[in-house]
Parts: sequence; structure tokens; C-alpha cells
Amino acid sequence: MVTFLVVFTFLALILIPGLFISRRLSVPISFKNIRRLIKLIISLYDDEEERIEKSDEGRTNVVGEEEPPSGLLRELMPRHVAVIMDGNRRWAEQAGLPKSEGHEAGAKRLLEFIVLCFKLGIETVSAFAFSTENWGRNKIEVICLMSLFQRYLKTKIKFFQREEIRVSVIGDLAKIPASLLGTIKELEEATKCYKKKHLILAIDYSGRFDILNACRSLMKKSQQGSISEEDVDETLFEGELVTKCIPSPDLLIRTSGEQRISNFFLWQMAYTELFFSPVHWPDFDEDRLVEALVAYQRRERRFGRRV
Repeated sequence: MVTFLVVFTFLALILIPGLFISRRLSVPISFKNIRRLIKLIISLYDDEEERIEKSDEGRTNVVGEEEPPSGLLRELMPRHVAVIMDGNRRWAEQAGLPKSEGHEAGAKRLLEFIVLCFKLGIETVSAFAFSTENWGRNKIEVICLMSLFQRYLKTKIKFFQREEIRVSVIGDLAKIPASLLGTIKELEEATKCYKKKHLILAIDYSGRFDILNACRSLMKKSQQGSISEEDVDETLFEGELVTKCIPSPDLLIRTSGEQRISNFFLWQMAYTELFFSPVHWPDFDEDRLVEALVAYQRRERRFGRRV
């Protein structure tokens, strides 16, 4: 079967067009001329690829480069938007597709989402890609997810560089496959110089573990005599969290009708505004994002104080 497909593809793409060209131009058909035709096609393809790359390199990448849609004010835009991407599997089931197709559509939607956010002037986007509890899912699904992370992060390095997006991955990472861990380090190294746009991917992340780990670190420092009980305050504690260099989220978006934070950024979201959407993540398009941002901008953020 495979041999038949290879032969059919050769006939359809090379030999038949070659015969047509030979007849029209009165050029004798031969293996030598077919080889020249193949080289010509490859050359044209390479030229087109080079043209596209040069066009991409000439693009300017500025946070907030576009005017916000009607109803949004740039001065009220959140600095940091966090998202819990629910509904990939349900979206696939409703479409009669395998679960893997739902995760694939979700990954594509995330790329579109972050580009939209940065164009609107949002500086930081954090995505809850895989929780520590997700290790309890079906092993086949977990393997597929790790493979998806590996492929997307590896193949999108140039995309993040072109868009000038810094990518950081947070979480325990102890169980992460070595190949994925290597890709994560490669991606973080390749994008660490970018300052205006920051994407944080939480993989094997647990808010409880983050807090417990911070407590253990402070206890160890106390035992070593480097800090005292009186030194411990919110600032010192936050410095022990994996998000120590990241501003707390201003807005959390969760899709697919779920209305809980599910062990994500438990410390960091003390005053985060919450927006719950009934839409499955793969269908969370620009209109839905604008809806969430408009709802955010209409709220009065008091941080526990009267204003």
C-alpha cells in the first residue's frame, strides 16, 4: 500500500506534469530532464520560504501596537492575564473527534490568544497547561500531552523569537520527560532577552506545592541562621515562590463553565478578578476575550480598601 502511494504521488506531482511540459515545449522526456524539473521545483520552493522568512523578520513587534476594540480602554488593560484552559476534551467529544484533537485545537488557540493579548497591551500571560493532579489522568492521554508540549515548544521557538515573546515554564518538572525538559531549557534560553512580552506556562504546577516549598525554604534558611522569625513578611515569602519575578494576575479567565481556581496561583490570586466563560477553550476567540476584558474594566478594584 505504501509503495503504491509513493508511486502514485510521483506520477501525480512529477511525471505527469513533466510529460505535459515536455509536449508543450518540445523538450524530450528523460530522467535527466525530470531531475532538472525536480531541482527547479525545489529551488522555487526554497525561494518562497526565504521570502516569507524575510517578510516575517521585517515585522515590528510592539506590545499594544493596535487600537483596542470598541468598549475597551488601553489605560485600564490588565498587566497580567492568567488562563485555565478547560474544555479541550469536551470540545472534541462534541465534535466526534479523538481527545488528542481537542488538545491540539487548544494548543493552537493558546498561540492565538497570547498574540491577541500582547497586541492589546497586556504584558504577561500565564497558562495553566498541566496541573500536578493531571498526572492521575489516563496514561495514554498524559503521554499525548507531553508529546504535544514537546512538539509545540520545539517547533514554535522561531515564532516566539519573531514575536519577541519571552517564555518561562514553572512547576515541579521532576517527572517531566528528559526530552521535553531539554526543549524547555532551549526555549527559555532562546527567548530570555525579550522584556516586553512574557508567557508563563505552568506544567506540573500546584499552588499548594508552591506554598509548601516556599515554607520549607524559609525554614531551612532560618535553621541556617540567615533569617529570623521577624524577617519573614509577605515580600520575603513571595521571593520563595516560583513566580517571584512575575506580577500577580489582575484577571483570571477560566473556560468551559468551570467556576473554581483548581490549585492554580493560590497565593498570587488573592485580589485577582475572576471571569468564568461557558465556552470551551478551543472556541474562546477574540470576541470572547474582549468580553472578558470589558467585564474586567467595569469592575472597581479596591484591594480591601474603600475608595
